[in-house]
Amino acid sequence: MLRYRKFTLSSLATLGLLIAMATASPAQTTHDATAESGSGFRRIEQPLWTKALVTTGGLGLIGLELWWFVLSQPKTGKAKNQDGVQEITVTVDGGYEPNQIVVQAGLPVRLNFHRTDPSSCLEEVRFPDFRIVKALPVNQTTAIEFTPSEPGRYEFACGMNMFRGTVEVVDDSTKTISSHMATAAKSP
Repeated sequence: MLRYRKFTLSSLATLGLLIAMATASPAQTTHDATAESGSGFRRIEQPLWTKALVTTGGLGLIGLELWWFVLSQPKTGKAKNQDGVQEITVTVDGGYEPNQIVVQAGLPVRLNFHRTDPSSCLEEVRFPDFRIVKALPVNQTTAIEFTPSEPGRYEFACGMNMFRGTVEVVDDSTKTISSHMATAAKSP
């Protein structure tokens, strides 16, 4: 949470600095002597609507960036117990959905990664805590199986470590799983 606050404050400080630089008028000098000789620069005045359009577009992109990194909520899913194996399908399309998975400790887990995104970053998935690296072919489902023995948060990521997710391993109490899912849904 502190990381997001620092990111937000630094983004706002950068925005303020950019606005201050854009509105400050630089020292004006006449370029008549140099313009006649052809070696100088000539100031080109832009119409007000162009300035407004560029400023609005820049502010919109900054807002989109803040929403993407700070305000968007992660997707949480709970693995379903089928024949003694906790199983869930993770869609790989521009990231992982769900990217937070809640499972019980001590039971086998099967994560079915269905990849539809052809980008090279998502060609494989890595679970460093379980020493698992698996290739994910496009338009196929790849099963990854492991048995978490201890509660905790275990991260997984793409081959380039750009897209990430977590497996939240909790004790075998359903009350604990429900509370972890509620907490995960509220946290940014």
